[in-house]
Amino acid sequence: MYRFLFSSKWMGYLLLAAIFAAACVFLGRWQMDRRAETLAEINRVVTNYSATPISFDQAREEFSALDPAKEWTQVELKGTYDVAGQRVVRNRPLNGQPGYEVVVPFKLDAGQTVIIDRGWLPIGNKNPGSPDSVPAPPSGPVTAVVRLKHGEPRLDRGAPEGQLASIDLPTYADQLPYPVLTGAYGQLASESPAPADSPVPFPKPATEEGTHLSYSLQWFAFGILMFVGFGYAARQQARNAAIDAEDEEDEDGTRDSGSPVHSAAAAARRRPAVPRKRKHATSEEEEDALLDAQGF
Repeated sequence: MYRFLFSSKWMGYLLLAAIFAAACVFLGRWQMDRRAETLAEINRVVTNYSATPISFDQAREEFSALDPAKEWTQVELKGTYDVAGQRVVRNRPLNGQPGYEVVVPFKLDAGQTVIIDRGWLPIGNKNPGSPDSVPAPPSGPVTAVVRLKHGEPRLDRGAPEGQLASIDLPTYADQLPYPVLTGAYGQLASESPAPADSPVPFPKPATEEGTHLSYSLQWFAFGILMFVGFGYAARQQARNAAIDAEDEEDEDGTRDSGSPVHSAAAAARRRPAVPRKRKHATSEEEEDALLDAQGF
């Protein structure tokens, strides 16, 4: 009944179903990988974001090569800002609004220099392409609490003087006349003494898992449904073939009725019934016949 499945047409259908299902599995696994990355990021935020700050001595290696598990770790730094080395980072949206971020070199009392991202600024109305004003960092000795962040990739686009296209630490370091630790930078959490005016602080990263799991399950379901649809189509094809076979058998039976036996049987069925004559007429029937003959 299902021998048609071995035909080239149905083998092609099966191949297409397999390719589609494989693509669905790939997309489902991709969503699962993204979910795993999101869960790892959530775990880092939950574990490190509000933990007690550690000292620079404890975090020295992280500023040279940040361990992904230590991202968002709070570190307490003591030193002074180098306002002359301050830069504005372009194209930094926050809550759907375009703007900038302000990064400043921070010279530690221990002698090293790290980069601190002090916060966000909205786009300016006075000078296109730059914020209207950049709040100055506190002068003199400062105690800053920062959260460790990875540097960003270098972008193949330039930036006006005093600005950066991204927080690409090696590129930024090349613009400064002193060495800078480029394994990580600090996103400002607090600073003391607090300035009168400061950039907009960064919000806490989202800790919602998102829709990766539901999307992944949907892709896996689509892959399974492809084979379910193939099976249903094959079943319908088999049923239609069976019905066609029965119709052919009925037509063959009609053609075979030309044989003597079938012809006699068919003729007998078609011949109209003839009422039998009675052997002896009744008296009433004889009288009616006599009157009919006389014209009455």
